[in-house]
Amino acid sequence: MKREVVSTERAPKAIGPYVQAIKANGFLFTSGQVALDPQTGKLISGDISAQTHQVFENLKAVLEAAGTSLERAVKINVYLTDMADFPKMNEVFAEYVGKDKPARTTIGVAQLPLGARVEIDVVALCP
Repeated sequence: MKREVVSTERAPKAIGPYVQAIKANGFLFTSGQVALDPQTGKLISGDISAQTHQVFENLKAVLEAAGTSLERAVKINVYLTDMADFPKMNEVFAEYVGKDKPARTTIGVAQLPLGARVEIDVVALCP
């Protein structure tokens, strides 16, 4: 099985010993993205809607660097520090995933890196 690292300057650099994504066996596996500004590497300010938008923009950049898109997502995992944010996160989620929705899991967690409110990772079909 061939394994290829995917990286782009249009998404934040990893904040630990991992890569933005791995392309393997026809799939792209992204690392979790939080709402970091790719230019500054800092968490953006704003509510759950603003953070979710930034997370999806970061994910789109990684997916595009691999030659795929959110429309080809087959599984998405969402991590929230406050499940009361679920409805607003869901609204933004629906804007990005299109009509052919992927499978999804949403998990409430105690904490996320850098004080983020949401983290999302994607598994997508890849050419």
